[in-house]
Amino acid sequence: MTEIDALPHPFDTAVTLTPAADGLLRGRTHPGYANMVGPFGGVTAAALLQAVLQHPDRLGDPLSLTVNYAGPVADGDFDITARPVRTNRTTQHWILELAQDGVVTTTATAVFGTRRDTWSDTEADMPQAPAPETVPAGGFPDFIRWARNYEMRFVEGPIPQEGDGEHPDSTSTLWMRETPPRPLDFPALTALCDAFYPRVFLRQGRYMAAGTVSLTIYFHTDAAELQSLPDGHVLGTARTHRFSRGYFDQSARLWSRTGTLLASTHQWVYFKD
Repeated sequence: MTEIDALPHPFDTAVTLTPAADGLLRGRTHPGYANMVGPFGGVTAAALLQAVLQHPDRLGDPLSLTVNYAGPVADGDFDITARPVRTNRTTQHWILELAQDGVVTTTATAVFGTRRDTWSDTEADMPQAPAPETVPAGGFPDFIRWARNYEMRFVEGPIPQEGDGEHPDSTSTLWMRETPPRPLDFPALTALCDAFYPRVFLRQGRYMAAGTVSLTIYFHTDAAELQSLPDGHVLGTARTHRFSRGYFDQSARLWSRTGTLLASTHQWVYFKD
Protein backbone atom coordinates (compact mmCIF):
# COMPACT_ATOMS: atom_id res chain seq x y z
CA MET A 1 0.00 0.00 0.00
CA THR A 2 1.37 3.43 -0.96
CA GLU A 3 1.23 6.51 1.26
CA ILE A 4 -1.51 7.93 -0.99
CA ASP A 5 -3.53 4.72 -0.69
CA ALA A 6 -3.32 4.99 3.10
CA LEU A 7 -4.92 8.46 3.13
CA PRO A 8 -8.65 8.65 3.88
CA HIS A 9 -10.93 9.03 0.88
CA PRO A 10 -11.98 12.69 0.41
CA PHE A 11 -15.63 11.73 0.86
CA ASP A 12 -14.92 10.10 4.21
CA THR A 13 -13.14 13.26 5.31
CA ALA A 14 -16.07 15.39 4.14
CA VAL A 15 -18.60 13.47 6.27
CA THR A 16 -16.40 12.99 9.34
CA LEU A 17 -18.19 14.07 12.53
CA THR A 18 -16.68 14.27 16.00
CA PRO A 19 -18.45 14.65 19.36
CA ALA A 20 -18.65 18.21 20.67
CA ALA A 21 -20.21 19.91 23.70
CA ASP A 22 -23.90 19.55 24.59
CA GLY A 23 -24.26 16.36 22.57
CA LEU A 24 -23.52 18.06 19.25
CA LEU A 25 -21.54 16.53 16.42
CA ARG A 26 -18.95 18.79 14.81
CA GLY A 27 -18.12 18.66 11.11
CA ARG A 28 -16.30 20.86 8.65
CA THR A 29 -16.96 21.69 5.01
CA HIS A 30 -14.49 20.18 2.55
CA PRO A 31 -13.10 22.45 -0.21
CA GLY A 32 -13.19 19.54 -2.65
CA TYR A 33 -17.00 19.44 -2.41
CA ALA A 34 -17.61 23.15 -2.98
CA ASN A 35 -20.54 24.19 -5.15
CA MET A 36 -21.69 27.52 -6.57
CA VAL A 37 -22.91 28.69 -3.15
CA GLY A 38 -21.70 26.66 -0.19
CA PRO A 39 -20.99 22.92 -0.34
CA PHE A 40 -22.56 20.33 -2.64
CA GLY A 41 -26.00 19.59 -1.20
CA GLY A 42 -25.45 15.86 -1.51
CA VAL A 43 -22.50 15.89 0.86
CA THR A 44 -24.49 17.98 3.36
CA ALA A 45 -27.28 15.38 3.21
CA ALA A 46 -24.70 12.61 3.64
CA ALA A 47 -23.28 14.30 6.75
CA LEU A 48 -26.76 14.51 8.27
CA LEU A 49 -27.34 10.82 7.59
CA GLN A 50 -23.91 10.03 9.03
CA ALA A 51 -24.97 11.72 12.28
CA VAL A 52 -27.64 9.07 12.75
CA LEU A 53 -25.51 6.20 11.45
CA GLN A 54 -22.89 6.78 14.16
CA HIS A 55 -25.40 7.50 16.96
CA PRO A 56 -25.31 4.85 19.71
CA ASP A 57 -29.13 4.69 19.84
CA ARG A 58 -29.61 4.02 16.13
CA LEU A 59 -31.96 1.22 15.10
CA GLY A 60 -31.29 -0.60 11.82
CA ASP A 61 -30.62 0.97 8.43
CA PRO A 62 -32.00 4.14 6.83
CA LEU A 63 -35.41 3.85 5.19
CA SER A 64 -35.91 7.49 4.23
CA LEU A 65 -34.29 10.90 4.57
CA THR A 66 -35.76 14.36 3.93
CA VAL A 67 -33.44 17.36 3.91
CA ASN A 68 -34.66 20.96 3.77
CA TYR A 69 -32.03 23.48 2.71
CA ALA A 70 -33.14 26.54 4.66
CA GLY A 71 -30.05 28.64 3.89
CA PRO A 72 -26.51 28.41 2.53
CA VAL A 73 -23.82 26.62 4.51
CA ALA A 74 -20.71 28.75 4.85
CA ASP A 75 -17.19 27.35 4.56
CA GLY A 76 -15.94 26.16 7.93
CA ASP A 77 -17.23 24.29 10.96
CA PHE A 78 -20.82 23.23 11.47
CA ASP A 79 -22.73 21.45 14.22
CA ILE A 80 -25.36 18.74 13.86
CA THR A 81 -27.96 17.76 16.42
CA ALA A 82 -29.52 14.32 15.95
CA ARG A 83 -32.47 13.43 18.15
CA PRO A 84 -34.56 10.23 18.05
CA VAL A 85 -38.14 11.33 18.68
CA ARG A 86 -39.72 7.87 18.70
CA THR A 87 -38.51 4.29 18.54
CA ASN A 88 -40.97 1.56 17.68
CA ARG A 89 -40.41 -2.16 17.34
CA THR A 90 -39.09 -1.93 13.77
CA THR A 91 -38.87 1.81 12.95
CA GLN A 92 -37.17 4.81 14.48
CA HIS A 93 -37.85 8.49 13.72
CA TRP A 94 -35.23 11.23 13.90
CA ILE A 95 -35.09 15.04 13.77
CA LEU A 96 -31.83 16.68 12.71
CA GLU A 97 -30.51 20.23 12.44
CA LEU A 98 -27.29 21.60 10.98
CA ALA A 99 -26.24 24.98 12.37
CA GLN A 100 -23.32 27.42 12.19
CA ASP A 101 -22.71 29.91 14.99
CA GLY A 102 -26.10 29.01 16.41
CA VAL A 103 -27.99 29.73 13.17
CA VAL A 104 -29.81 26.78 11.56
CA THR A 105 -29.05 26.37 7.86
CA THR A 106 -30.44 22.89 7.22
CA THR A 107 -33.13 20.72 8.79
CA ALA A 108 -33.87 17.06 8.20
CA THR A 109 -35.98 14.12 9.26
CA ALA A 110 -34.95 10.51 8.93
CA VAL A 111 -36.61 7.16 9.39
CA PHE A 112 -34.49 4.13 10.22
CA GLY A 113 -35.65 0.58 10.73
CA THR A 114 -35.03 -3.12 10.59
CA ARG A 115 -35.98 -5.15 7.53
CA ARG A 116 -37.22 -8.71 7.30
CA ASP A 117 -37.47 -11.26 4.53
CA THR A 118 -40.84 -11.00 2.79
CA TRP A 119 -42.33 -11.36 -0.67
CA SER A 120 -40.79 -8.72 -2.91
CA ASP A 121 -40.98 -7.38 -6.44
CA THR A 122 -39.72 -4.37 -8.38
CA GLU A 123 -42.26 -2.78 -10.73
CA ALA A 124 -39.94 -0.04 -11.99
CA ASP A 125 -37.83 -0.95 -15.02
CA MET A 126 -34.13 -0.26 -15.12
CA PRO A 127 -33.29 1.91 -18.16
CA GLN A 128 -31.54 0.21 -21.05
CA ALA A 129 -27.90 1.25 -20.96
CA PRO A 130 -24.60 -0.16 -22.26
CA ALA A 131 -21.95 -1.21 -19.75
CA PRO A 132 -20.24 1.78 -18.15
CA GLU A 133 -16.84 0.84 -19.60
CA THR A 134 -18.25 1.34 -23.11
CA VAL A 135 -19.69 4.82 -22.45
CA PRO A 136 -17.30 7.80 -22.83
CA ALA A 137 -16.60 9.73 -19.64
CA GLY A 138 -17.91 13.25 -19.64
CA GLY A 139 -19.11 15.06 -16.57
CA PHE A 140 -19.56 18.64 -15.46
CA PRO A 141 -17.37 21.67 -16.25
CA ASP A 142 -14.26 22.00 -14.08
CA PHE A 143 -15.60 25.06 -12.26
CA ILE A 144 -18.18 22.82 -10.55
CA ARG A 145 -15.65 21.62 -8.00
CA TRP A 146 -17.62 18.88 -6.27
CA ALA A 147 -18.30 17.03 -9.53
CA ARG A 148 -14.59 16.26 -9.93
CA ASN A 149 -15.11 13.62 -7.22
CA TYR A 150 -17.37 11.62 -9.53
CA GLU A 151 -16.89 9.67 -12.72
CA MET A 152 -19.90 10.37 -14.93
CA ARG A 153 -20.78 8.61 -18.18
CA PHE A 154 -23.93 9.99 -19.82
CA VAL A 155 -26.13 7.60 -21.78
CA GLU A 156 -28.61 10.41 -22.52
CA GLY A 157 -29.17 14.01 -21.50
CA PRO A 158 -25.61 15.27 -20.89
CA ILE A 159 -25.15 18.73 -19.43
CA PRO A 160 -25.84 21.22 -22.24
CA GLN A 161 -23.07 22.93 -24.14
CA GLU A 162 -23.16 26.45 -25.54
CA GLY A 163 -25.39 26.54 -28.61
CA ASP A 164 -27.27 23.31 -27.84
CA GLY A 165 -30.61 25.10 -27.55
CA GLU A 166 -33.77 23.85 -25.87
CA HIS A 167 -34.30 20.12 -25.35
CA PRO A 168 -37.71 18.43 -25.77
CA ASP A 169 -37.58 16.57 -22.43
CA SER A 170 -35.72 16.68 -19.13
CA THR A 171 -34.44 13.10 -18.86
CA SER A 172 -30.80 12.28 -18.13
CA THR A 173 -29.45 8.77 -17.67
CA LEU A 174 -25.87 8.17 -16.67
CA TRP A 175 -23.44 5.85 -14.96
CA MET A 176 -21.88 7.36 -11.84
CA ARG A 177 -19.32 6.38 -9.27
CA GLU A 178 -16.86 8.09 -6.98
CA THR A 179 -13.34 8.84 -8.09
CA PRO A 180 -11.12 7.47 -6.79
CA PRO A 181 -13.43 4.43 -6.53
CA ARG A 182 -14.80 3.71 -3.07
CA PRO A 183 -17.15 0.99 -1.74
CA LEU A 184 -20.77 2.12 -1.88
CA ASP A 185 -22.42 2.77 1.49
CA PHE A 186 -25.42 4.77 2.66
CA PRO A 187 -23.70 8.20 2.91
CA ALA A 188 -22.21 7.75 -0.59
CA LEU A 189 -25.57 6.63 -1.99
CA THR A 190 -27.19 9.68 -0.38
CA ALA A 191 -24.75 12.02 -2.10
CA LEU A 192 -25.25 10.30 -5.46
CA CYS A 193 -28.99 10.95 -5.18
CA ASP A 194 -28.20 14.67 -5.47
CA ALA A 195 -25.57 14.39 -8.20
CA PHE A 196 -27.94 15.20 -11.08
CA TYR A 197 -27.67 18.71 -12.49
CA PRO A 198 -30.89 20.80 -12.43
CA ARG A 199 -33.34 19.57 -15.08
CA VAL A 200 -34.11 23.12 -16.18
CA PHE A 201 -30.58 23.34 -17.62
CA LEU A 202 -31.38 20.55 -20.06
CA ARG A 203 -34.80 21.85 -21.07
CA GLN A 204 -33.54 25.39 -21.62
CA GLY A 205 -30.15 24.38 -23.01
CA ARG A 206 -28.27 26.77 -20.74
CA TYR A 207 -27.11 27.36 -17.17
CA MET A 208 -29.52 29.18 -14.87
CA ALA A 209 -29.68 30.10 -11.21
CA ALA A 210 -31.14 27.04 -9.48
CA GLY A 211 -30.93 25.31 -6.13
CA THR A 212 -32.54 22.47 -4.21
CA VAL A 213 -35.07 23.53 -1.60
CA SER A 214 -36.01 20.07 -0.34
CA LEU A 215 -34.68 16.57 -1.04
CA THR A 216 -36.26 13.25 -0.07
CA ILE A 217 -34.58 9.87 -0.52
CA TYR A 218 -36.17 6.44 -0.14
CA PHE A 219 -33.64 3.66 0.40
CA HIS A 220 -34.69 0.34 -1.16
CA THR A 221 -31.59 -1.53 -0.03
CA ASP A 222 -29.85 -2.50 3.18
CA ALA A 223 -26.23 -2.47 4.32
CA ALA A 224 -25.59 -6.12 3.48
CA GLU A 225 -26.89 -5.71 -0.07
CA LEU A 226 -24.77 -2.59 -0.61
CA GLN A 227 -21.66 -4.43 0.57
CA SER A 228 -22.33 -7.26 -1.89
CA LEU A 229 -22.34 -5.04 -4.99
CA PRO A 230 -19.48 -5.79 -7.40
CA ASP A 231 -18.26 -2.18 -7.79
CA GLY A 232 -19.27 1.40 -7.18
CA HIS A 233 -21.07 1.96 -10.49
CA VAL A 234 -24.65 3.23 -10.18
CA LEU A 235 -27.00 3.90 -13.08
CA GLY A 236 -29.07 6.99 -12.38
CA THR A 237 -31.96 8.46 -14.32
CA ALA A 238 -33.70 11.75 -13.53
CA ARG A 239 -36.56 13.79 -14.96
CA THR A 240 -39.03 16.56 -14.09
CA HIS A 241 -42.82 16.40 -14.17
CA ARG A 242 -43.56 20.14 -14.27
CA PHE A 243 -41.74 23.49 -14.36
CA SER A 244 -43.95 26.27 -12.98
CA ARG A 245 -43.65 29.71 -11.34
CA GLY A 246 -40.00 29.46 -10.43
CA TYR A 247 -39.98 25.88 -9.12
CA PHE A 248 -39.83 22.34 -10.48
CA ASP A 249 -39.75 18.81 -9.15
CA GLN A 250 -36.93 16.42 -9.95
CA SER A 251 -37.41 12.67 -9.57
CA ALA A 252 -34.68 10.07 -9.94
CA ARG A 253 -33.92 6.39 -9.50
CA LEU A 254 -30.56 4.77 -8.83
CA TRP A 255 -29.80 1.20 -9.86
CA SER A 256 -26.88 -1.11 -9.21
CA ARG A 257 -24.92 -2.55 -12.08
CA THR A 258 -26.65 -5.87 -11.41
CA GLY A 259 -30.14 -4.35 -11.84
CA THR A 260 -31.17 -3.76 -8.22
CA LEU A 261 -33.15 -0.60 -7.46
CA LEU A 262 -31.13 1.03 -4.66
CA ALA A 263 -32.89 4.34 -4.08
CA SER A 264 -35.55 6.66 -5.43
CA THR A 265 -35.39 10.38 -4.78
CA HIS A 266 -37.52 13.47 -5.22
CA GLN A 267 -36.51 17.12 -5.06
CA TRP A 268 -38.20 20.49 -5.09
CA VAL A 269 -35.96 22.97 -6.88
CA TYR A 270 -35.98 26.77 -7.18
CA PHE A 271 -34.91 28.39 -10.46
CA LYS A 272 -34.63 31.90 -11.85
CA ASP A 273 -34.29 32.78 -15.52
